[in-house]
Amino acid sequence: MFEQRLGELGAQHLTRRLTPLHSSVGPVVEMAGRQILLLASNDYLGLANHPEVVQSAIEATQHFGAGAGASRLISGSLPPHQELESALAQFKGTEAALTFSSGYLANIGIIPALVEQGGLILADRLCHASLIDGCRLSAADFRVYRHNDIDHLRSLLAKNRRTRRTLIVTDGLFSMDGDLSPLPELCQLANDYKADLYIDDAHGTGVMGPHGRGTAEHFGLDTQIPLQMGTLGKAFGSSGAYLAGPSTLIRYLMNTSRSFIFTTAPPPSSAAAATAALRIIQREPERRARLWANRERLFSGLTRLGFSLSPSVSPIMPILIGNPEIALSFAEHLFAEGLFAPAIRPPTVPDGTSRIRVTVTSEHTPSHIDQALASFQRAGQSMRLI
Repeated sequence: MFEQRLGELGAQHLTRRLTPLHSSVGPVVEMAGRQILLLASNDYLGLANHPEVVQSAIEATQHFGAGAGASRLISGSLPPHQELESALAQFKGTEAALTFSSGYLANIGIIPALVEQGGLILADRLCHASLIDGCRLSAADFRVYRHNDIDHLRSLLAKNRRTRRTLIVTDGLFSMDGDLSPLPELCQLANDYKADLYIDDAHGTGVMGPHGRGTAEHFGLDTQIPLQMGTLGKAFGSSGAYLAGPSTLIRYLMNTSRSFIFTTAPPPSSAAAATAALRIIQREPERRARLWANRERLFSGLTRLGFSLSPSVSPIMPILIGNPEIALSFAEHLFAEGLFAPAIRPPTVPDGTSRIRVTVTSEHTPSHIDQALASFQRAGQSMRLI
């Protein structure tokens, strides 16, 4: 059965394989015995290898061990966890925060706890898989609205009974298209129809906003969105996730979120590393400045070369190809040029929208960007994409 299914996926050019790195994540990595320029990392601010972040992880491991040993509600709640949650709440301007082992665990645990049977969840069509799975795990009614289509969402809300609990779910910054959710309009709809708004800001945290507080800060809505989830494995350079919000909500989730209750606590090293990364994010705004300068240099260069890019406004820059076989071949041409930017295919993206998902970090240099553009030009011309 498995071989048959794998064969079917292979015929559609939709099988996947692991691509090991033999070095730490950085602008240049070692892959397949070669030095490769990496344009596929979510380590947006280059903090995964920052000496202060690494040293904090080492010290936490030496003091508290490699693992927490139990769930937070048994005996696994350690000082690094509490310190991180306190720092996150202060950073986000909320009363409290709760951390999870991953963004996936956060979403599949929080959403079912927020809306139970009899309620309604409305989610953007391009929400991350973990959000969709969290919505499906809830016993609430679940509907999908067209991507960033406020009129469609309004029509669904207008059909709903205002007396039942309703949750609007969206990414803040969409991970495969690089575009932003229209948060001001979503906030207004949520207020008009007495709904709650839940934002997954995995890719916006540390990147968007004047202080890196995320997409809500970018739109000046910090205090108007009480349910802000984010991850610690992207701009923070560590691992895990959090929800920042009112203290009563945090206490409620501690008692109802199954993926928090029944999971061994995150390693103390990852919590300590994330706290160190948060200090650096607040102390070194020049990292975001470099990130955005690199983003503009690469985006304008790719556009000038004639590639078809999505309307991205972020360090995520998808080059739209369409056909998965062509996208795979283009990625292979890029790798031959010494550049790793993999093909993204269904079901990660909708049918007919396969792409090369390019990401840039603060640690890429102008010469890295120019090298990447030269590689894209040669590979694109070889395949007659430009």
